[in-house]
Amino acid sequence: MTHVVELVEHAAVEGVPLPDAVGRALAAGDIVDAAPDPYVAGLWSLRAGSKVGAVAVAVPGGGGPVTVRVAPKVPIARLFFLLGYSLDPKGGRRDGEVDVAAHRDLLPALAHAVERQIDRALRQGLLQGYRVTEETSLVVRGRVREAEQIRRRFGATPPVEVEYDEFTTDIAENRLLRAAVERLLRLPGVPRDVRRGLFHQRARLADVPLIVRGRPLPAWQPNRLNSRYQHALLLARTVLENASVEHAPGGLHVDGFLFDMNKLFEDFVTVALREACHALGHTARLQDPHHLDEAATIRMRPDFVLYEPGGAPSAVVDAKYKAEKRDGFPDADLYQMLAYCTALGLREGHLVYAKGNAPHAAHTVRHAGIVIHQHALDLDQQPSGLLSDVERIAARLVSGPRV
Repeated sequence: MTHVVELVEHAAVEGVPLPDAVGRALAAGDIVDAAPDPYVAGLWSLRAGSKVGAVAVAVPGGGGPVTVRVAPKVPIARLFFLLGYSLDPKGGRRDGEVDVAAHRDLLPALAHAVERQIDRALRQGLLQGYRVTEETSLVVRGRVREAEQIRRRFGATPPVEVEYDEFTTDIAENRLLRAAVERLLRLPGVPRDVRRGLFHQRARLADVPLIVRGRPLPAWQPNRLNSRYQHALLLARTVLENASVEHAPGGLHVDGFLFDMNKLFEDFVTVALREACHALGHTARLQDPHHLDEAATIRMRPDFVLYEPGGAPSAVVDAKYKAEKRDGFPDADLYQMLAYCTALGLREGHLVYAKGNAPHAAHTVRHAGIVIHQHALDLDQQPSGLLSDVERIAARLVSGPRV
């Protein structure tokens, strides 16, 4: 029987009875903050951070697996809006295209969305494309690989070493969809009806080879031919890149899917700001490399840098997803932004947070003349209101420092 532990992102510490091996696996895997109770044997103090989703820890000979579910604070539909916008701001994938609000937990909602998008992508059949194939053949097909022919066959024929373009379903797009389906079928907490749909999609993709674990995901480029696949591919990569907790330390098996809300919020804020600034006729770059020192040995990567037409930086932004703290936002964020402003020669810097206990604020640095602004985005509001708030911040960036 599976033991389920329910946690909420950034909620208070909970005492949970767990086998010590499971508690150590949770702590070592950076899944949740986990520590043994100093007074009660077998009791572990668990606190979820910014990672949301579900993991299952199987203990050999220790009964059924322990599943830990971490629910996000924001509604599931809102989380999917943040994800969808950061992946494809110009696309049509927004709230309502796939009904995820019916699911209370993240993983069932994600699995449902992926299955529906793959079903739509495959309604016209599997996409085919040309793939370069190298093989040893009894007949000449394509072109002869002369160097390989001489090295392996010493000039004798047949067989011959050939290379040709094969029109096949074994392409990156189909491999990614098959890998996402297989991954979701191994994760805990996927509802039975969604699982049936995933099995159906796996049958459609049965002739597509699996991606070898540990190897980089195959690359694909959006184009006219794969346009019907693109929404499904974006979600598939999300599954494969975030479902990284899968290992067997000390005989344990840990398998799950975790979203990092820090990265999700950062991606949304920077992409939305870039789109809003572009609409105002300005150029911005994300994670653009700069250096703090004259010798260019201390590297910095601000989340977002706005540039003037001549190429000089005109504004810098860092996005910080934080839990509410009694003492306000950490001073380290201000120090980091001060370093960005100093290195980029800017009089103002901007920190954008998920709405917490601190209001909009501006801090003037003594003896430096640098002003650091703190902006708060309310993630509980509707997407239109959220994007309007981002547009107001973008207008503030474009207008420049106030004299």
